[in-house]
Amino acid sequence: MNATPGSCSAEMPYGFLPRLKGLYIATELIIAMLAIIGNFLVCLAVSWNKKLHTNTNYFLVSLAVADTLVGLVAIPCAVLTDLGHPHHNLPLCLVMLSILMVLTQSSILSQLAVAAERYMAIILPFQYQRVMSPRNAQLALLLTWGLGAISGSVPLMDWRRQQAGSSYCVFTCVVNMSYMVYFNFFCCLLVPLLAMFIIYGHIFLTIRRQLKRIAVARGSSENTRTAGSGSTGTEDSGSSAAWGHDTGNRFSRQAKEKAGKCKTEVRAVEEVQSSVGSLIDTETTAVFTNPGLRSASSGSSSSSCGAADPRPGEPNEVRSGLRSRQEVRKATSLFLVLFLFCVCWMPIHIINCVLLLCPQCRVPMSLTLAAVLLSHANSALNPILYAYRMRSFRHTLIRIWRALRSFRLKRQ
Repeated sequence: MNATPGSCSAEMPYGFLPRLKGLYIATELIIAMLAIIGNFLVCLAVSWNKKLHTNTNYFLVSLAVADTLVGLVAIPCAVLTDLGHPHHNLPLCLVMLSILMVLTQSSILSQLAVAAERYMAIILPFQYQRVMSPRNAQLALLLTWGLGAISGSVPLMDWRRQQAGSSYCVFTCVVNMSYMVYFNFFCCLLVPLLAMFIIYGHIFLTIRRQLKRIAVARGSSENTRTAGSGSTGTEDSGSSAAWGHDTGNRFSRQAKEKAGKCKTEVRAVEEVQSSVGSLIDTETTAVFTNPGLRSASSGSSSSSCGAADPRPGEPNEVRSGLRSRQEVRKATSLFLVLFLFCVCWMPIHIINCVLLLCPQCRVPMSLTLAAVLLSHANSALNPILYAYRMRSFRHTLIRIWRALRSFRLKRQ
């Protein structure tokens, strides 16, 4: 934190006001408890409900495990080191700080892995099963944790070059700020952040494009039905009975063929939906981008099945308003993920940049501790952003609560 190299050996490089110290520790403990409980419930829901055993949810479980360890291990290490502990023990101090950075970096990379997995599921749904096989998913998760362990352990690998005279285990006294800025910030934070911006931006544009196509398809199918019903009243009443019979049979065969085609397409959509699992939290809509097969909402199929419109008879203005609300909801969800990620992680890294590039500048201790708290709060927010917004998780947790409640009542 705000420490010059010369001030690290003799005394604590910054003074904690008793009220500031107590408030900081209490807030860290609250964040740790929220992170542990919230992420544990995500893991419990996936293990309880077999329908949640999908690749998407395995990536969410990996993120939940990382954030649980942040609450269990990383935050206690952060509290101890922010208070200057342990004294006169550089190796243990480096181990604690490396654990802190490994777990927080694993959480960041797990969020990037979730974004990449959802990108594959939405943009390439029909190649998803081949590319994201269980084995490839396991390799991706191992790669995520491996990169987090390597990037966070760099200070530990170079421990002999650390200041030997540091009496207190203070982050800025022990960890080189050049590493924190040029490697940890530029490479390990800005690169995942930029990748998530690109991924979620492409996802949003794809969903928006699909919703427009679905609206156009519904409008054209409705116009076709209207034209067909109007033409039946203008048929020549003087036609022979035989011609009418043949025409009726022909229309009947065409209708049966179209119905069979619709059933086949709907069945294919359902198979893809069941195999892909939950793609992105849209509450009501799953969008597929293959031009030969598109679906939206739980009642609609491809554009060739006009009868599958879940809202028949609605005016175009109503459907246009609904589509706009869907776009706004999706944009809000994606923006919220990125916005909160930036809010949580940018302040502490900006402070690190100031400490490196302007050594004579003084950063208020209250501001530094607030930035540290924000970076840890990201682990408590992730379950809400990624899991609890999905109906399947909410319903599973409700069933677990009811089961536990009924079990408790039976014991009484």
